[in-house]
Amino acid sequence: MEIKRTSIKDLTYDRFIAEHWKPGVPLVFTDASQVWQANGTFCPEWFRNNYGDRHTDVNGTDYTMNEILDLVEGKDTSRPVPYPCKFHVNTQLPEVMTMLTPLSLNYAKPNWLQNPMFARGNWGGAIELFIGGPGGKFPYIHLDYYHLSAWINQLYGHKQFTVWPRGQEKYLYPDPNDPWKSLIVDHENPDYEKFPLYRNATPITFTVGPGETLFIPFGIWHTAKSLEPTMSIAFDLLNGHNFPLFLKDVWWFRRKNKLNALAHSSYAALAGTACKLGDLAHGHRA
Repeated sequence: MEIKRTSIKDLTYDRFIAEHWKPGVPLVFTDASQVWQANGTFCPEWFRNNYGDRHTDVNGTDYTMNEILDLVEGKDTSRPVPYPCKFHVNTQLPEVMTMLTPLSLNYAKPNWLQNPMFARGNWGGAIELFIGGPGGKFPYIHLDYYHLSAWINQLYGHKQFTVWPRGQEKYLYPDPNDPWKSLIVDHENPDYEKFPLYRNATPITFTVGPGETLFIPFGIWHTAKSLEPTMSIAFDLLNGHNFPLFLKDVWWFRRKNKLNALAHSSYAALAGTACKLGDLAHGHRA
């Protein structure tokens, strides 16, 4: 599998669906986020000037935006840089939502998570601002929960991503208690005695820079590391293409309480049917 980089000028929506969405092949758009006002605006200084006193929780500790930026930029060296630092844009920074339109970038559509029916389930509809410092890395290799596809829009700094093609689960040792997470903690220096099958894995590592957008299809194992102070906006995608697997996950997460699992699965099925009918009415196809 090759990770291609392409401009929106060279890839129509139909070709994107055929060549990347349906076969599950990640892609880096070099300029998709240019439709956002946030592109070229979001940076540490802009957030300091406008939202420096906003709070968020990182691993049980409360931080302001200014405190996080001081840490990731090295202005405060008194304590470790936490990761991942994130703000839920919808609730913690709602004022900037107008700077992220169209959220779909004209490619991530239709997206059922934007439907109020799915918002009730807390199933991944959050739009998140991620802030990272040099060397800050996601703590494990993972799949996105509920088989959602991820859109990661790098707006400041460079971030390194590593992905593994579909079908390599057996080499990545999923956690039996949480099969969306790998037991391999450090894929850059793997313990082959503990994880001998990882020798057969074929990780692909690449860098995403300011103004670029990474599309990660559902079912792709991945992880990330900031190479310098970084800011990115991430959101997930759900529609008829990944909905069958999404529905199975809804049941799996609540399987210990059958009545609860049945209630949530039934509601999700109803919401999915409504969205599918809406797509047909508007001529969308997943």
